[in-house]
Amino acid sequence: MKTPSSPLQRYALVTETYPPQVNGVANTLGHLCEGLLQLGHQVELVRPAQPGEQPGRDDAGDLSEQRVMGMPIPRYSELQVGRSARRLLTQIWSRRRPDAVYVATEGPLGWSALRAARRLGLPVVSGFHTNFHQYAEHYGLGMFGAAAGAYLRWFHNQSQLTLTASMTQQNELARLGIHNLAALGRGVDHERFHPRHRSAELRETWQAGDDDLVLLYVGRLANEKNLQLLVDTWRSLNEQPGQAASQLRLVLAGTGPLKRQLQKALPDALFTGNLNGPELARHYASADIFLFPSLTETFGNVVIEAMASGLAVNAFDLAAANQHIHDRYSGCLATAADERQFAENLRWLIDDAEGLRGVRLHARHSACQLTWDAVIERFAGYLQKAAATRTSPATDMMIRRGPSAQSGGSGRSG
Repeated sequence: MKTPSSPLQRYALVTETYPPQVNGVANTLGHLCEGLLQLGHQVELVRPAQPGEQPGRDDAGDLSEQRVMGMPIPRYSELQVGRSARRLLTQIWSRRRPDAVYVATEGPLGWSALRAARRLGLPVVSGFHTNFHQYAEHYGLGMFGAAAGAYLRWFHNQSQLTLTASMTQQNELARLGIHNLAALGRGVDHERFHPRHRSAELRETWQAGDDDLVLLYVGRLANEKNLQLLVDTWRSLNEQPGQAASQLRLVLAGTGPLKRQLQKALPDALFTGNLNGPELARHYASADIFLFPSLTETFGNVVIEAMASGLAVNAFDLAAANQHIHDRYSGCLATAADERQFAENLRWLIDDAEGLRGVRLHARHSACQLTWDAVIERFAGYLQKAAATRTSPATDMMIRRGPSAQSGGSGRSG
């Protein structure tokens, strides 16, 4: 990574999830934190304590880590949010002021960090990593969707800049009423995720021969991932005349609240549980087609990981797929929510061996253009610009009162 020409600074990163937790937000924050350290900046990482850890503080060179109390998300015990820590953060940042604060998540910890930073007059940049307002409908909480959208609009309009994963997401947030948006993007480690990790031994455990096709899904097994479409599509494939079940294998990597339900619906599929490191890379490379039916992604890191691994991605024309796939050239794209087109694209990939081979080659080439170094340098630049601004401490009452204190819920408080 290049040495920055700008002055080295101290940044605070606040997130409710972080490695070794397995999700796209944790993966992204891990890369951003490590990247800032490699550029020579100092980082104050604020996150909830994970299982086996205790709340507390560690200082190791340029990285200071403040762990706070966490609590599980209702109906989703695998994930948690951090509890409010406004007083603690105010004390820490009063003693040693960061040049800028990046708030990656909008839960109680992120909210308290926003309050503390605004009270101290610290520049704040926020990140939009998860479409929580869309998730409400998938968990029987549709009545709260509008309220969640209003909260997200209020929250992000308290920061100087909100970073998004893609241009499509940036446009969606602008329609939601969030101002001062910028696309950060995502990178992929195309050496870690590489076709050379393909394993004949692993495919044998899947009972997949050289001429068989393995369809892979990687991600949470949860309602918001639109996995009923995966179930319906798989059943339809195996019911079509001329399609021998022995020619196809389906592998699902991940865990979540729908695991048991999916195991019943897909008795012939293989469920691996969560995968990390070399095992995840080996599973990607040993498959042939990547299925991604989600309609709620802010980006979808798994899409570009699959592409880097040489898989043909079948997805909807959203987020990472929209930004990095050319239809039937480096993957297949269906119009959002067009389930019939999604199934037809998969059928084409299965039936056209030469087309599939070309898509896989072009997918790998496209993914190799996406580097984390470029994303991290862009991220550091946004933080540097924020640090160059100096604001007077905001009235804490405005932040305490929340969205209702602002006309239309979309204005800034200062």
